[in-house]
Amino acid sequence: MKKAQFDYAPFSDKQLDVLSWWIDPKAFEADDFDAAIKEHPEWLNRRDKEAIICDGSVRAGKTMIMSMSYVLWAMTNYQSQQFGIAGKTIGSLRRNVIRPLKRMLEARHYTVKDSRSENILTITYGATTNTFFLFGGKDEGSQDLVQGITVAAFFFDEVALMPQSFVNQATARASVDGAKFWFNCNPAGPYHWFKLEWLDKLKEHKAVHIHFTMQDNPSLSQDTIDRYERMYTGVFYQRFIQGLWVLSDGIVYDNFDKQRMVTESPDPKSITKYVVSSDYGALNPTVFLLWGFSNGVWYCLNEYYYNAREASNSRQKSDDQYADDLERFLGPIRAPVILDPSAVHFAIKLKQRGFTVVPANNDVLDGIRITQSAMSNGLIKFVPGLTNLFKELASYVWDDKAAEHGEDKVVKEHDHACDAMRYFCMKVLAPTTEESGLQAVAYY
Repeated sequence: MKKAQFDYAPFSDKQLDVLSWWIDPKAFEADDFDAAIKEHPEWLNRRDKEAIICDGSVRAGKTMIMSMSYVLWAMTNYQSQQFGIAGKTIGSLRRNVIRPLKRMLEARHYTVKDSRSENILTITYGATTNTFFLFGGKDEGSQDLVQGITVAAFFFDEVALMPQSFVNQATARASVDGAKFWFNCNPAGPYHWFKLEWLDKLKEHKAVHIHFTMQDNPSLSQDTIDRYERMYTGVFYQRFIQGLWVLSDGIVYDNFDKQRMVTESPDPKSITKYVVSSDYGALNPTVFLLWGFSNGVWYCLNEYYYNAREASNSRQKSDDQYADDLERFLGPIRAPVILDPSAVHFAIKLKQRGFTVVPANNDVLDGIRITQSAMSNGLIKFVPGLTNLFKELASYVWDDKAAEHGEDKVVKEHDHACDAMRYFCMKVLAPTTEESGLQAVAYY
């Protein structure tokens, strides 16, 4: 069977800039030099650059063109040399970069040998062969992975998601003559370490900066661009659509609109699926949210909220008592429970009573983004009377102090019902298969 070839769309001007930024006009024959510079005067300004930074909106065509340009540069300038490619995790790197890169290279008659057990790509074109090592840079301990290796360059995909220690250690490994660095990311806050140390110091790092929006990706139709613009609100719209390095401040769910999102409960006969999402606390509040699926929309139908600190007798409840409360809360309904992953003992208690328990994904930022999108696009709605959830939606805020240090965090107050809502959206509505934790679970 013939492999499917990569379907190229015509490149945009910015994509062509990424493909050519490393070209050194000194390599041209004397007769061709003047003509080349006349057609591409920017090459003279870039001949001594050592890094390129591409930031901006999602789906802007940054990753594809950067990965291709990186390999072309390596194969043009080196033989039998080592290079590094890093993503937040090996899984995300392979999914977002390596899989399409291999298709592009094979379409151009490159040979790519992928050693998955060692995370090494060996790329050959004609008589030239080079080795590309793959790394995940998800936390502070990741810097240990790159110690000891010598490379001619490093490409960092989604560098804003990596710790500074990992990037510093990786860039220190590029000690071969002519070494260059390639950085690709969506924006974060204006005090993020990468913004301060690289984007704000372009001259010091001899770096080229190219800012992308979705309009710079010629493979996207206007309908697709419009759909992505509807997916984000607030700070995520500014970062992922407009490509701005802005603070996360104010109300987290600033897109919540009671007039549009709160509606009467659907006819119980029309509900085909039920799910419970829960945030568990001993001293902190314990929350159960009941969700029902009707005519293409998930409705938050009811809430249970118990705060031991505010209870009239200030009494903490045991796991058995919470399980009793859940059974009374549901009545005849038996639904899978998406549960706070830290509530291990409560999960065991629910399983003993016959409940299906699905551990929640507690990725806060991705969860907030997906929840905002679900709210804005009408995938979830709320019935009247969800008193505690509505209170939290009005008071759940970003942490201003953390933002000043380049971190996106929420204030850990008034967040328990919001956490339960986020757990639901991450497991039921997240677009990736790895988050579809309920797809194989029977609904009741």
